Amino acid sequence: MTTLILESTLTCPRCGHCQRLTMPTNACLFFHACSHCETLLKPLLGDCCVFCSYGDVPCPPIQQQQPCCASETTKR
Repeated sequence: MTTLILESTLTCPRCGHCQRLTMPTNACLFFHACSHCETLLKPLLGDCCVFCSYGDVPCPPIQQQQPCCASETTKR
């Protein structure tokens, strides 16, 4: 059994600002506003959440090699 990492550092692609956040274990985080430049981060195509796109640690379901709640909608 793998130990889950529940904190990830998001890096804004626009300004490079880094912010350490605790990831939810019961929901996906689809949007996050950068606390520095207010850019709205959204998952990149093929990623299920902002942690998988901009974080240094993927979300808990992906860490467990399980489907994330948004995996089907972001593949369209």
